[in-house]
Amino acid sequence: MSIAIRVQPDAHQKIELLGRSAQYDVCGEACGTAAARTRDGMGRWIYPAVMPDGKRIALLKVLLTNACEKNCDYCANRAARDVRRTRFCPDELARVFDQMVQRHLVKGLFLSSGIAGSGEKTMGRLLDTVELVRKRYHFQGYVHLKLLPGATRAQVERAGQLAQRVSVNLEAPSIQRLIQIAPQKSRDEVLNPMRWASEFIAKGEGRWAPSGQTTQFVVGAADESDREILTTTSYLYRNLHLHRAYFSAFQPVAHTPLEGKPFTPAWREHRLYQSDFLFRLYHFELKDLIFDADGHLSREADPKMMWARAHPEFFPVEINRASRDTLLRVPGIGPRSAAGLLRARREHRFRNLSELKKTGAVVQHAAPYILLDGRRPPYQLVLC
Repeated sequence: MSIAIRVQPDAHQKIELLGRSAQYDVCGEACGTAAARTRDGMGRWIYPAVMPDGKRIALLKVLLTNACEKNCDYCANRAARDVRRTRFCPDELARVFDQMVQRHLVKGLFLSSGIAGSGEKTMGRLLDTVELVRKRYHFQGYVHLKLLPGATRAQVERAGQLAQRVSVNLEAPSIQRLIQIAPQKSRDEVLNPMRWASEFIAKGEGRWAPSGQTTQFVVGAADESDREILTTTSYLYRNLHLHRAYFSAFQPVAHTPLEGKPFTPAWREHRLYQSDFLFRLYHFELKDLIFDADGHLSREADPKMMWARAHPEFFPVEINRASRDTLLRVPGIGPRSAAGLLRARREHRFRNLSELKKTGAVVQHAAPYILLDGRRPPYQLVLC
């Protein structure tokens, strides 16, 4: 009689497999894109990520395990999908991460996991891992820790004490939409960790998860509209101390219930990010966005340009007198160019587009909507 022996993968193989499995989580600019990631000499995935302070660092983005008891229709790691499964013990992953830090391969950690043996138990193992990273290996750098469905209030509190940033993947803009693609997830197990995080952020005075909490939506998986996604995003900013939202265009995964569903075009994801920037940086509100009859943003032009076209009564804006908030409503003028414009205005008056261009403004977009010293500048109509 022969006995089948299953060879356990070594740590390097685990990093490769669980790093690849983590690619669907978006944790920063470029962090979720396969094109941006690189491999070190041992095949481990390392991602560039933009930190909350604007600096770029190399980030190890990895799952503790890709085994999962959930059967989310969109997920490559769903329980019913036939994929190779493996897991790290907290001690093992903490040690491997420390080795990568010592070799100057990475400067930060993004840690998530499939749910194996309940959300509470798996969350406990994530916390054990970060405890070791912090206390045994004395790592003081950036850690982004995922709050899993089913995590307890005490676990959420500890997560924000250990990590600079925490996040909950909402994936869909409402519980009704989520049930369509993740029928095993409940409203409370998904939303409670986010609500508790909001409470700890409010009480923490910048010490609890100092880089805030984020969330992610899988765009198009549940046939939701842009209006639905942005309504929820706006609510989260106003009520749950959301630092920012990430949007991941749905891409069908083979051997899942949604493998035949069309992919979501990249331009739709881009328009959602543009709208999100308007919320966070331009003082726009949900009511300022222009949607079509189906609740979607325009492919033809960006959301700020669409607002400008819908409000001719607001224009033209005199560049030499407008307030910062007014300048930010002008297409082609963003926070940096508005700040540069206001500084330059102390020294001289703007009389032509070449002077305005020096501030960083996109003058071909701004020209139809402004006055320069009382005069309309020449322009050609440009779509964006």
